[in-house]
Amino acid sequence: MSMTVTEIHGTCAKGFEHARDHFAANFENDLEIGASFAVMHKGEMVIDLWAGDADETGATPWGHDTLANVWSTTKGVAAICVALLVDRGALSYDDKVSTHWPEFAANGKGDITVAQMLSHQAGLSGLREPTTLEECYNHDLMARRLAAQEPLWKPTTRSGYHAFTYGYLAGELVKRITGKSLGTYLQDEIGTPHGIDFFIGLPQSEEPRVAPLTEATDLQPLAGTTDVQNLTFANPAIGQTAPNDRAWRAAEIPAAGGFGSASALAKLYALLDDGTAPGGKAIIKRETMEALRTTRIENEDLILGVPVRWGSGMAMNGFEMYGPNPQTFGHTGWGGSFGCLDPEAGVAIGYVMNKMGAAVVGDPRSMGLVAATFACI
Repeated sequence: MSMTVTEIHGTCAKGFEHARDHFAANFENDLEIGASFAVMHKGEMVIDLWAGDADETGATPWGHDTLANVWSTTKGVAAICVALLVDRGALSYDDKVSTHWPEFAANGKGDITVAQMLSHQAGLSGLREPTTLEECYNHDLMARRLAAQEPLWKPTTRSGYHAFTYGYLAGELVKRITGKSLGTYLQDEIGTPHGIDFFIGLPQSEEPRVAPLTEATDLQPLAGTTDVQNLTFANPAIGQTAPNDRAWRAAEIPAAGGFGSASALAKLYALLDDGTAPGGKAIIKRETMEALRTTRIENEDLILGVPVRWGSGMAMNGFEMYGPNPQTFGHTGWGGSFGCLDPEAGVAIGYVMNKMGAAVVGDPRSMGLVAATFACI
């Protein structure tokens, strides 16, 4: 019986063949339906690959410009939007959130800083009030509820992953300062000027390019054993294929509703560092990038139940998730997608797929691609 060999499309620079082979092996081992994988190295796009099918039927091949929902990989993109405001002096990570958003001070939250909020320390990982998925599509409603709510634990004492609420918190901050939604700000300031093919709030015109998500059959459960975990992951409980609905795609969900390609993520992260960015020109100053990756809290996360280090909206490298450098940072999404930057190595990586992986933390496909990439450098 002959094994089906999936054709790998795109480009791979000399010396990076091992990473390309690893990407191909994921298809040969039936770990993928369709995916894209990209690496920037010192200003050059050394890997820009895609393969497989955009849907289970096999009717539509995955293309260079295929978009997929990347779940929490979106959080890193939202954090970059906030970093741009910091870089421009419109905001400081040390500012109290309530300085820009007065209603946020309710119920003892007046002293929480922007950095603390972005590093999951605000105690707002879930809503106490029963919430529907449809209500999650209404940014203003969600931001109002979060601002009014009493924290679920004493803020700044622990981190608890704000799986869905992070986006309304970061998004409202951007809105209060710029008058624009986070998705609009992303397009106006980063997407359009720098050619980054990533959307938070997908225009109808881009619908034909989207690869629907396929469920993982042996998914590790998200909802936990504590009340706080259940409020975070089960109010509302969101199915793996929720992003296949137009209502989800159209809504701006900066915690989990981003759509993009691997090359968009790799290029976006590269733009944070002069040594990695195309043309050697970052969109933020070095000091802003350092503030973005400064560890704001290190502990066992109340929601995830694993040791974490959170930067200013970024996940700091742990378990060699993003390679050998502990100062590498980025964000991973449910199912396996991720974007990251190692400024010391001059490496930025993006990976996007439509077949959900089962692991909640540490997808073997993404871990393997990262390891293979750094083995080439």
